[in-house]
Amino acid sequence: MSPRFLPFTALAAFLAFGVVPGVFAVQYTNVNPTASTISFTYNQMGSRVYGTFSKFEGALDFDTRHPEAAHAKLTIDLDSIDAGSSDANEELQKPAWFDTAKYPVATFESIRFKDLGNHRYQITGNLTLRGVTREVAVPVLLKAENAVGIFDGKLTLERNDFKIGEGEWANTVVSNEINIRFRMVAPQR
Repeated sequence: MSPRFLPFTALAAFLAFGVVPGVFAVQYTNVNPTASTISFTYNQMGSRVYGTFSKFEGALDFDTRHPEAAHAKLTIDLDSIDAGSSDANEELQKPAWFDTAKYPVATFESIRFKDLGNHRYQITGNLTLRGVTREVAVPVLLKAENAVGIFDGKLTLERNDFKIGEGEWANTVVSNEINIRFRMVAPQR
């Protein structure tokens, strides 16, 4: 190879592999609730139980060049729970559990984003359930597909921290650990 083409080849390789910071930066906004999911699992009497929430709204302002400046908010309609049966759904809306008459929604609002590298982030924010707010850290993986960003994350919370399952349910056959998974889909801006 001719020495005069060496600098051009190096520059082309440099750009092709995205080594220039910000060349492929993308902004994501407006969570699409139809394409997104929130699910949870817990153990009850030795069996794994799976459930979902079907109604929620999300707001997102995320720029891959400046993840530290990102902001996210999620509001979940707790009456939209599906824990596998109408009896379970009705029970979970009662005062001992979510008490949806008094606390109809759960919210999560970010207070900081941290870039962990390799499209992984940690979102720290305030989770509010039943009027109790706790700071939680949520690991998230960002996958870009067809002009949308897919934010996959999971979180384990202790239901007793939020007074979920009080009274006769406090020391029950329902596990204290609840595993929450989410998949938030947001279009590129």
